Amino acid sequence: MGKTPRADSSFKPSSQFSLIVRVRIVDRPGMLGKLTSVIGRAGGSLGTIELVSSSDQALVRDIVVNSASESQAGRILNAIRRLSYVEIISVSDQTFLLHRGGKIEVEPTRPIRTREELSMIYTPGVGRVSLAIHDRPASVWDYTIKGRTVAIVTDGSAVLGLGNMGPEAALPVMEGKAVLFKAFAGLNAFPICLKTQDVGEIVATVERIAPVFGGINLEDISAPRCFEIERELRKRLDIPVMHDDQHGTAVVVLAGLLNALKLVGKRLSAVRIVVSGAGAAAVGVSQLLMEAGAKDIIACDREGAIYEGRGEHMNPAKEWLAQRTNLRRFKGPIGGALKGADVFLGLSTPGAATPAELKRMSRDSIVFAMANPTPEVMPEQIPFARVVATGRSDYPNQINNALAFPGVFKGAMAARSKRISSEMLIAAANAIAEVVPAASLGPHHIIPSIFDDAVCPAVAEAVAEAAGGRKRDAGAEVLAAGRLAEALTSSRSR
Repeated sequence: MGKTPRADSSFKPSSQFSLIVRVRIVDRPGMLGKLTSVIGRAGGSLGTIELVSSSDQALVRDIVVNSASESQAGRILNAIRRLSYVEIISVSDQTFLLHRGGKIEVEPTRPIRTREELSMIYTPGVGRVSLAIHDRPASVWDYTIKGRTVAIVTDGSAVLGLGNMGPEAALPVMEGKAVLFKAFAGLNAFPICLKTQDVGEIVATVERIAPVFGGINLEDISAPRCFEIERELRKRLDIPVMHDDQHGTAVVVLAGLLNALKLVGKRLSAVRIVVSGAGAAAVGVSQLLMEAGAKDIIACDREGAIYEGRGEHMNPAKEWLAQRTNLRRFKGPIGGALKGADVFLGLSTPGAATPAELKRMSRDSIVFAMANPTPEVMPEQIPFARVVATGRSDYPNQINNALAFPGVFKGAMAARSKRISSEMLIAAANAIAEVVPAASLGPHHIIPSIFDDAVCPAVAEAVAEAAGGRKRDAGAEVLAAGRLAEALTSSRSR
């Protein structure tokens, strides 16, 4: 994934770059209209306008202005400053205001109103509960926060599309994910941002804190270390562990693709899929698609198609892909791989495939351009594609991991599953796809909104059912994802 640009004037204005501009405007007819026209000409989009105070000479107003980037926001403010009848009093960035002081906090679930309640919630009464858990360790799930709590673990090495930003810069992202766990699944989640990028230290640290948590969500850890960390933790812990960048992405991609294929009348087992990218997300998506029945996948990186026997620019993840995809052994650039292909899955960088290359795909082509925030190709550039999805919220068909991970963990933890299997992930994908009613399925509606209240319960129920139908012994709970990590590590050591 490429580094996220801080500004791109080609984007549409959005709340991501939303300012509250407090201005003092000369109180004459038409002044507010002139100001809003200047904002519009500079590329801004107006939100609410509120009157703060007034006098005989001037009015003070708060104006919400959305822009497309930090640089465009600066140009809008400079345009306002040039107006003789307007004075900027203050500027507030709404995104930063929402993060001030952090986005999560701890609150008690039981009030302490009397001395008697205090003696039961804490000492001496709590000692009885501790003794009970000591005698029957499984009861920790019933009498503590463990059964409702997930650790969101990162080392800050692959934060969003920004790259290796470190644990402090990763914290706002992990806090945001904790908010989503609570909002959509009712689960408590806490960010664990580790000041180490050593595989052994990360595994040992998570193993030591695991007794508090009912699940471990690995997040924004770079490949190939993410595969090794996930594999080791799954071996050592008896609670669900999932690297969301791999498996959460894979679930939502599979869900969207299942519905897109319904629209075009094609089967997963019969279509040719070209994947742009060879990182953690691309590997996770390819693996789950194959588990679900896909047979013809060609993965590409900057050097072109990945195939068995390719000697240059390879690593363990690419070796794994080479051994299991591209069965026709196509060699060449992505443009050649796209000729006649049915599906393009972009998990790479802007410009990885051009509109001209995508136009060479088969009739009723499906394009998921998921690089964020700038897709591999903008939807406006490919009107010939039958179905287009992106990772962005300002276009239809957003492929958003938040559709998957809250319900996946909720279902796995409700079933007291020790692992998250590929069967559980496929069940989650089918549940997400089925939330979209057949009557409303269309090119611009293949995936439900993350605000659809039906999504998380459907996913959780499907995952719990898939988990409950499996024999719960250590041998039966070896995942395809675990086998993937084993293969990656083995190929790395050769």
